[in-house]
Amino acid sequence: MDGPSDPLSPEITPEETFLNRRFFLKAGIWAGSTLATAGLYQTFKPAPAVKNTGREIGTVAEPPLPGAIAVGETPNRFEDIAGYNNFYEFSTNKSAVASRAQSLQTTPWTLQVGGLVEHPLSLSLEDILGFEAVQRIYRFRCVEGWSMVIPWVGFPLAKLLSLAVPTDQATHVAFESYYDRQQMPHSLFAGIAFPYLEGLRLDEALHPLTLMATGLYGKTLPNQNGAPVRLVVPWKYGFKSIKSVVKITLTDHQPTTTWNRANAREYGFYSNVNPTVNHPRWSQAYERRIGETDLRPTLMFNGYADQVAHLYTGMNLRQNF
Repeated sequence: MDGPSDPLSPEITPEETFLNRRFFLKAGIWAGSTLATAGLYQTFKPAPAVKNTGREIGTVAEPPLPGAIAVGETPNRFEDIAGYNNFYEFSTNKSAVASRAQSLQTTPWTLQVGGLVEHPLSLSLEDILGFEAVQRIYRFRCVEGWSMVIPWVGFPLAKLLSLAVPTDQATHVAFESYYDRQQMPHSLFAGIAFPYLEGLRLDEALHPLTLMATGLYGKTLPNQNGAPVRLVVPWKYGFKSIKSVVKITLTDHQPTTTWNRANAREYGFYSNVNPTVNHPRWSQAYERRIGETDLRPTLMFNGYADQVAHLYTGMNLRQNF
């Protein structure tokens, strides 16, 4: 799966071990005290088995970034990651996404990088997969209260942006996902506008933890996980990690994002994992790792505070949630 010199291999449970497990749990956090919250998690039925049929990606060893590896935590099984997904273009039912997303055509693919850059880019799928791949194990937390530990394969977004060369006026990065109603007929019932939009400040985008993921477990991304390329920002809630990206635009202002536009009261632009700031309808103080039965405390910045807290020095993280 990964090269013989890759130091991260011992951290990853073999795919076949993951595929033999049969159930996982859904976090259902509701409003109220943390004790009440703990009592209101509910189990849900197992997702259908999903095979990892992607083609192998050549990974290379990378000196681990401080905090990049979820040390001491076992990565989730592949079936968890590929069988329980938020991807509203295909379904609002997380267990239905995997089957419906098979209609997504990922070849050919074009990723445009433009806006306030000196060298606009138009990248093919071959160009995207041609970036030197690294493997990183990141915590991944959903705003709904469930979490995973995922062995992503990809390349730092900073490498891509360095080729485009942002101008001095650029302060933010806007992202747009692929959208085709014919391939995504169930998107009409999602309750949000498409294409899906996301955004980061430029310094967040250039942070070495910010990844453009092209695979899982050493293989190319399954469609339901955002094939062929998606954003991963491990200290933010999962909805910031936009899937199936086709456009990246450098701007001089804070861009529109899908969930902030749909409900600004509940979904702020920054969306940093912060256990002290509750979602208006539930607590964020605890989470349930998929495949576990016990709650665990949510970590500030999802456990990456040592690496990213300096980005928000002097900011009110309750107002800028």
